[in-house]
Amino acid sequence: MSPFLAVQTSFWPFLISMALFSLTGNAVLWFNSKLSFMLFITPMILVGSMMFLWWKDVNRESMIGYHTHKLEVSLRVGMLLFILSEVFFFVSFFWAFYDASLSPTIDIGMTWPPKGIVTLSFYSVPLLNTIILLSSGITVTWAHHSIMNNYFNKSVFSLLLTVLLGVYFLFMQWVEYNEAQFSMADGVYGSTFFMATGFHGMHVLVGTTFLFYVWLNLLECKLLYNHHFSFEAAAWYWHFVDVVWLILFISIYWWGSL
Repeated sequence: MSPFLAVQTSFWPFLISMALFSLTGNAVLWFNSKLSFMLFITPMILVGSMMFLWWKDVNRESMIGYHTHKLEVSLRVGMLLFILSEVFFFVSFFWAFYDASLSPTIDIGMTWPPKGIVTLSFYSVPLLNTIILLSSGITVTWAHHSIMNNYFNKSVFSLLLTVLLGVYFLFMQWVEYNEAQFSMADGVYGSTFFMATGFHGMHVLVGTTFLFYVWLNLLECKLLYNHHFSFEAAAWYWHFVDVVWLILFISIYWWGSL
């Protein structure tokens, strides 16, 4: 078998790209009150289910021996490049935020936060969410250590705890949005706040789903101390989500509300 063996052609990337395009379009219509919330949720469910099926195919290829060393290296590089692209995705949000906050225009009263905006307290829900994500970073590292040392029960428990912390974070963010006294339509502050934190929340949802799938594989004993790239990919993504949140917390919640 060639070390450069190409895996089977997959139609999942194309289908997921179409679902993501639909999700983006429906989100714009929903933001402008031209679409119901349920029609916005539908493509999100499609994206989530397609991710599960795609991961299942990749896992099947790995289990039957298609993932040679060379191919596994390419998967690692691909995952790192994907995370790098996500870094620049968030750079655009931070660029917009700092451009508006460091030199506020006369349209928003030449002050930041803009006049009339009641900001959220950074030491309430945002601080709690920071503690939650930092704790989840510790538990996912614990899970990795347990897998490397063949501690099955500890790895199952710590990874499940990470998933539950991710779900709890999303719940608290939903509570925070309901308590906010401004909306996405409230000028540059509202749009940058909800775009940055909302897309981060979507990344937390994706990361939680990814970790939950890995946890199911762990229960089926498909992850070994020397064969667990799916977990490593999910852990890398989760640590990226943690770092982005720390920058969000410092920039938007703390510094942005001073």
